[in-house]
Amino acid sequence: MEQLVQTQPDGETQEHRAFDRLASARHSCRGFLPAPLPQPLIRRILETAQRAPSWSNVQPWQVVVTSGEGTERFRRTMLAKAGSSEPMRRDFAFPRAYSEAQLARRRACGFQLYAAVGIPRGDREGYARQTMRNFAFFDAPHVAIVTTDEALGVYGAVDCGGYVSHFMLAAQSLGVGTIAQGALAEYAGDIRAHFGLGEDRRVVCGIAFGWPDPAHPANSFKTGRAALSEVVTWAGD
Repeated sequence: MEQLVQTQPDGETQEHRAFDRLASARHSCRGFLPAPLPQPLIRRILETAQRAPSWSNVQPWQVVVTSGEGTERFRRTMLAKAGSSEPMRRDFAFPRAYSEAQLARRRACGFQLYAAVGIPRGDREGYARQTMRNFAFFDAPHVAIVTTDEALGVYGAVDCGGYVSHFMLAAQSLGVGTIAQGALAEYAGDIRAHFGLGEDRRVVCGIAFGWPDPAHPANSFKTGRAALSEVVTWAGD
């Protein structure tokens, strides 16, 4: 018999309050401590992430998780590729355009980050250095590379997005910092080659994770969220 959840008239429950605190506390960590996570802790994150929903329960994600020297080898590879003149090889097209509201949010996020780490506006060299931090995984001791099946197209990528969200929230519940890294997918072909992945795998993103560094200035800000009035259309009576 299913256990009934006692719900208040406004929809409030202890479970919702706990989830709301968790979702509100999660943020993109851009400064990690070097200490690796215990493998049982990583497994707990992965086991919870595996509960993510997917279309017809196909569970299209495959995940490569790095640790130790595996992370360092991958870090060296990505820094070398990002610092070279070799062309990027994405599996999914870069956004064709941003709306005015989306562009404003994107710029606000960038300016908050640059201000936090002391990069003045207009400092293009500073912007470039900070961009390269993506390919150093912000010094994280672990990276998860999330791939989907080529044959599933956008449906597989969407399902992987749900997996990524579950992974990050599971990590947050255990005090582990994360940042989803679309930048890594810009070198999808090189990632396949590095890990020996088949050509049928499409790289969706990476997730850098580890213990967050509370003293790192890049972790001193959090982005805002749009009001419901900006994103929701009510279609009632």
